[in-house]
Amino acid sequence: MSIRDSIEDLYQEKLKTPEEIVRQFQNGWSCMTDAVLSAPRALYTALGNRARKGDIHGITAYTFLDIFPVAWYEQPFKENVQGISWFSGSGARAAAAAGHCDIMPCHYSDAPALVTDYVEVDAYCITVSPMDKHGYFSTGCSASLSSALKRKAKRIYLEVNANMPRALTAPIIHISEVTALCESSDALITLPPAESDAVSVTIGNLIAAEVPDGATIQLGIGAIPSEVGKALKTKRNLGIHTEMFIDGMIELLDCGAADNSRKPIHTGRSVATFAFGSKRLYDYIDDNPAIEMLPVNYVNDPAVIARHPNFVSVNAALEVDFFGQVSAESLGTRHISGSGGQVDYVRGAVLSKGGKSFIAFPSTASDGTISKIAPTLKAGSVVTTGKNEVDHIVTEYGIAKLRGQPLSKRVKALISIAHPRFRDELTFAAKKQGIII
Repeated sequence: MSIRDSIEDLYQEKLKTPEEIVRQFQNGWSCMTDAVLSAPRALYTALGNRARKGDIHGITAYTFLDIFPVAWYEQPFKENVQGISWFSGSGARAAAAAGHCDIMPCHYSDAPALVTDYVEVDAYCITVSPMDKHGYFSTGCSASLSSALKRKAKRIYLEVNANMPRALTAPIIHISEVTALCESSDALITLPPAESDAVSVTIGNLIAAEVPDGATIQLGIGAIPSEVGKALKTKRNLGIHTEMFIDGMIELLDCGAADNSRKPIHTGRSVATFAFGSKRLYDYIDDNPAIEMLPVNYVNDPAVIARHPNFVSVNAALEVDFFGQVSAESLGTRHISGSGGQVDYVRGAVLSKGGKSFIAFPSTASDGTISKIAPTLKAGSVVTTGKNEVDHIVTEYGIAKLRGQPLSKRVKALISIAHPRFRDELTFAAKKQGIII
């Protein structure tokens, strides 16, 4: 028997239905997956169905940016499955508001260490690319936590999806390491293009004007990062080192604005820890040696980020106060999402020679009735980026440089980029607080 035949036999021996796999799960187990596309839809659906019937109890299920309906976030059966979100999508957000989802505070770069030191992983469940001729599966579009999870897990369960791209540098799992696997041909979930609007275009242009040729960039998710990407198409020799690989980055590579030629490390290659976007994006990653999907404790390490001269990071906020404190994960006590990699990239960018960090958002919310620049954050709001770390704040009215400035200058700069209808009351509040002198 050839090695190839033995690998195929082992594959068939471990091939099960999702329902057969989750019947192996025992009361009290803890299960976890990697970020975004790695979450196994068929396995999680089967686990949810079993929990709904009440024949399993005490399961802890960790997620990292849920992008499809997860049963234990949709329905409150905490005695059966307790969901814990490390970074929340809409399902976990709603579940947290309803009181039947727990939250794991963390910086994204710290997540692998937290898994290693604090989290029991009875079952590592992940969507992977098809097995190659050597018996290896690629974790594809999600590399962030997989190496740590693979080392920590007592059991590995795979959902082999024919549509998951093979990322050449992503963590790999050999068939001999697998407890059981199932197969899926479901299309990978895609991220619809962000809708353009005048405010996002203006902000995108403001930030792009601050980006020199040869800079290395990190962009997040949403309309503003998308518009930044569009506005960067006139640049040259840009590099990409980012938490999330998005469609806009392919456009920068295709038009020649980005070629990674001036990066001191990973020269000529784009680096990310996960990808989420269109089918075109997933096809682009497949077997592409110029795309490196790497663990988040490396990609988001501020020291690694800082090795890139003129590093530019762009992230979002829900609210910013007079001190420059950035709340990006809650509105008051209402949970919205997690810290993600915002602080990782703020720190890394400001340590980079010539680097800049931008926190960007529209100046108002709720149809213009609320200023997102405020004297204080809403009571109970979580501070994501602290006053000592923040660099630039951007709205459609301009850029406020806060780093290295005393409080009185910070406040004046912030008021100058607030919506005009709120500037007088913000000025009054600053004087009342004794900040403007």
